[in-house]
Amino acid sequence: MLLSATPPPGPRPAQEVRLYEEAARHRGLTPPRTHPLASITWLGPAASNPALAHRVGGDPAHLAESRRWIEAAVRLPHWGRAHMPDHDLDAGWLLHHLSLAYRWIGDELPDGVRALLRYKLLLQGRRMYENAVASEGGWWSSSYWQNHNWICYAGLATAGYVLGKEEWTERAKENLGTVLDLMPEDGSHAEGVVYWRYGVPFLAIHLDLLQEAEGIDWWGRGGFLSRTFDYRLHQMAPGFTFNVDHGDCHDRRSGHSAGLYYRLAAQYGIPEAQWMGDLASGELLWQEAAESGVRPGILPEAYLEYLWYDPSVAGARPTRTRAFFPDLGLLAARTGWDDDATLVSFKASPGGGHKAWETSAKHRAERGWDTLDQGHHHPDSGSFVLVSQGAFLAVDEGYSNRKRAAHHNLLLVDGQGYADEDRYHVYKDLPYERQARQRDVLVTPDCGWAHATAEIAAMYDPGLGVRRLDRTLVFTPSGRLVLLDLAEADTGREWTFLLQTDRPTEPKPDGSRLIRSGTASALVRQFAPHRASVVSEVTEVTEVEANPTSSAPELRLTRTLHTLRATTARSSHGLFLTAITPGAEPVAAEQVVCAEGEGVAFEGETVLLSPAARRIRTTGVVADAAAVLLGGDGCAPYVVAATRLELDGRLLLDVPEPYTGKVG
Repeated sequence: MLLSATPPPGPRPAQEVRLYEEAARHRGLTPPRTHPLASITWLGPAASNPALAHRVGGDPAHLAESRRWIEAAVRLPHWGRAHMPDHDLDAGWLLHHLSLAYRWIGDELPDGVRALLRYKLLLQGRRMYENAVASEGGWWSSSYWQNHNWICYAGLATAGYVLGKEEWTERAKENLGTVLDLMPEDGSHAEGVVYWRYGVPFLAIHLDLLQEAEGIDWWGRGGFLSRTFDYRLHQMAPGFTFNVDHGDCHDRRSGHSAGLYYRLAAQYGIPEAQWMGDLASGELLWQEAAESGVRPGILPEAYLEYLWYDPSVAGARPTRTRAFFPDLGLLAARTGWDDDATLVSFKASPGGGHKAWETSAKHRAERGWDTLDQGHHHPDSGSFVLVSQGAFLAVDEGYSNRKRAAHHNLLLVDGQGYADEDRYHVYKDLPYERQARQRDVLVTPDCGWAHATAEIAAMYDPGLGVRRLDRTLVFTPSGRLVLLDLAEADTGREWTFLLQTDRPTEPKPDGSRLIRSGTASALVRQFAPHRASVVSEVTEVTEVEANPTSSAPELRLTRTLHTLRATTARSSHGLFLTAITPGAEPVAAEQVVCAEGEGVAFEGETVLLSPAARRIRTTGVVADAAAVLLGGDGCAPYVVAATRLELDGRLLLDVPEPYTGKVG
């Protein structure tokens, strides 16, 4: 498709209009005569989009526009100035786009321009190739789970196919095969949604080039590409406009890639991806373009939308409301997809996810290579994001350079977050054993329960003697949230519960706290501990500042987090039992009196938990289980890791091995 500029057959009027608009968007700008300090990635699509538009429609104005930007790019002695000139993202982007422009309109350029463009592509491709060879085992050349790897090798591959440089394409192909084999089969991405939309399209670009140039179909290799739309889908906030901002996210809007949605829809027959492509390139397009913090952003993808859109794929609005991605330990659950629905996203995993953590450890031991560059993965295992009524209520920090657990909805031990944090790459050089994980996961397709327990004790300084720090999260069918935090240490510690919001929480007479965000609200009720010191504050540690790209050193992003803190008296054991009820008129939550275990009851829904002892004893319920979940529009009970359940004197379950699911 890309090399020949040949899209799937059928009409594409909307995509053609998009292409022509994008081809003309920069006509009022003067190309730079010298290299700016900021990134020049945008120069590539400024040339390639009008090149394709001319090829499609034959308008000489588009040809002239493409030539204008080609000449600007080729006269720059280096591609990239502030960081790794000729060897990183600027060069990767320009190699890809200008190589396509050369392929599409090279024969129509004046001889001198064509010769200069070819020379420049050969020069920049050689620089990129030599750097990839020299830096193997260090930076992006072998950082298989990282967007720099995918973008730079896709750029090198594009130039290699266009210029006939087999040495380049073979090296890029070998890397692509490794990446596809090592990416998680569940489609998740530890860098977060913003870097998913920035980097993953280049994996699809490389696969497209490989298939067209060499007849090699690797679209099914490894499983990541076939499932990654599902990951992206379930990290959308209700209403589809905003994204859940786990990982480094410049903002809550930069997440859509209509071109990639179309390519995944066409390749794997995903109707929801086709529907999302139409939405992202239509109704959502200009607001994302205006408010996105990512550049070049969504508009330059017009060439991909045109060439990857397959009109034979029927679109369908998403309906599934629950998903779990085991590699990243990511649980996502929602009450629906409309703007006012409620969503929770809850995660816990080793740095980069389980597969990256395991494989990179082998690379270090066997080759002496450092292949896990996860500077965009935060110390956030056990944290969650809550969205409801069109607003973010329990929030994440977004982008940061000095990453800390205290910037997330997490727990501190004697005021301390994760060991070796407060730096950009918080997982670099950590011991292999420093891993978090999810266990006891329940995702129900019918009545809407979701449950998981995050084990995060290993993430804290061993000197603190933390033996257990488990967070259990339950999302009810009505969108209410129950959190149970269990902590144990070798000696007495202060345990601190953190809840981050965009505005300060408001105290209520009954001791609960109200979260407000615009017209949205939620009530936070903490049942245990009874004598916690509760403070709502904005402090210096929650002023989060970041420079999201070394290519633009002057760029700064700042976010202020309002932090609700609840700290226990010093003890070797800690327990927090918290209910969060979204809604303008939140349904009251009450603590269930339990002889063993902990419980919270709402109108029509009851959550009973015992994630460690697995013994629940209360009025009407006798269970050997991690959880018993009751209610939800007359649904049968659900249990987690249960061997026995008696309900109102009736024996409903008695099995030798722990069972998770519906009972009856």
